Amino acid sequence: MISFNDDLVKYLQTSGALKTDRIIKSFKAVDRSDFVPNSLQSVAFADQALPIGWGQTISQPATVAFMLELLQPNLGDKVLEIGFGSGYVAALLSQIVGKTGLVVAVERIAELGQQAYKNLTKYNFPQLRLVIANASKGIKQPTAYDKIIISAAASKMPAEVISQLTEGGKMVFPYGQDLQEIILLEKVDNKIIKQSYPGFVFVPLVD
Repeated sequence: MISFNDDLVKYLQTSGALKTDRIIKSFKAVDRSDFVPNSLQSVAFADQALPIGWGQTISQPATVAFMLELLQPNLGDKVLEIGFGSGYVAALLSQIVGKTGLVVAVERIAELGQQAYKNLTKYNFPQLRLVIANASKGIKQPTAYDKIIISAAASKMPAEVISQLTEGGKMVFPYGQDLQEIILLEKVDNKIIKQSYPGFVFVPLVD
């Protein structure tokens, strides 16, 4: 049983899920237990998805690490997250982009958003904006993002969101029903290059 956040990070490094220094540092700085319900604190550092209420989950740490390693957020990036849930990934992203960057995190379930806001009060992230809205058609302010991540499974390609990628930007999201794949999109010379990684399970993105 993993009992501390540092032990979770070491496990993710040893397993090969975490590789990039700035992403590793963000996992060390953001304690997963701060984003897990009180009733589940005994398993807060387990490498598994956990329920956070309203039919939603905080994703498995290895899956979060895999998605962020694909996304490769950088210092100063503008990042959009759709489906921020308990706020864990929003916190990791905010740690990575720093105060020169921007994270716009969107959640359609207001009660979850309120809980995430409380979770995030333990951190100082002026670069983070939490928005309660349906972001299936994108968020118009800002109009473009260097990185986009969706934390729930889309049943169709989110064209309006994809259109908000900057040149050279990357987008990562789970796609499909039942057993899903993680999709990596990269915008190069105004064209979208796609890679897919099968074998994942997420809660569905609610439109």
